[in-house]
Amino acid sequence: MDFLDSVIEQYALEHSEGESALLNELNRQTHIKVIQPRMLSGHLQGRILSLLSQSIRPKTILEIGTYTGYSALCMAEGLQENGQLYTIDNNKEIAPFANKYFNKSSYKNLIKMIVGNALDVIPDLNLKWDLVFIDADKENYSNYFDAIIENVNQGGMIIADNVLWSGKVTKPTSKNDVETQALKSFNEKVHSDSRVSNVLMPVRDGMMIMIKK
Repeated sequence: MDFLDSVIEQYALEHSEGESALLNELNRQTHIKVIQPRMLSGHLQGRILSLLSQSIRPKTILEIGTYTGYSALCMAEGLQENGQLYTIDNNKEIAPFANKYFNKSSYKNLIKMIVGNALDVIPDLNLKWDLVFIDADKENYSNYFDAIIENVNQGGMIIADNVLWSGKVTKPTSKNDVETQALKSFNEKVHSDSRVSNVLMPVRDGMMIMIKK
């Protein structure tokens, strides 16, 4: 579901910073070669991620769900010098594609991709986070939040993607629709959590943005 009129979205894109040549190539190649290219963050959302990252200048970024690496490259634009971005994905088949573009970028020494289950990997990293982006299996959004919240620095930012889930979160949900139920629970959970301030932005499929108090 598109939440923004296509003409308005195009106008917004025309009046937003453009993609770099590398991001444009990654965008195009994802659509040509990879299954479910709609999972890509894309131009508008990518510029939002970049701008948010630049606004807080994170030293450490955690991404849960790499896909082809577009969102990681966007967030890396805000990293402090000698900062580090860790991105985790359990799909080992997509890792070479993402790493190809990480290695082409000026952030190749700042991005570390880890293949594995994020809930297993995160405790072993034992790091404090300035920015966390959650964009993986929806059933575990609440678990991911619980896994990182205590290690997010005060003033740090947490962003969760796809929280409107094509508008399904606004409608009655069957017990069999596990993903929608999980996202509804996640949205209520973070909205009522006193440790964060939050706003749900109706950009693409919905972005929940939180600041750790």
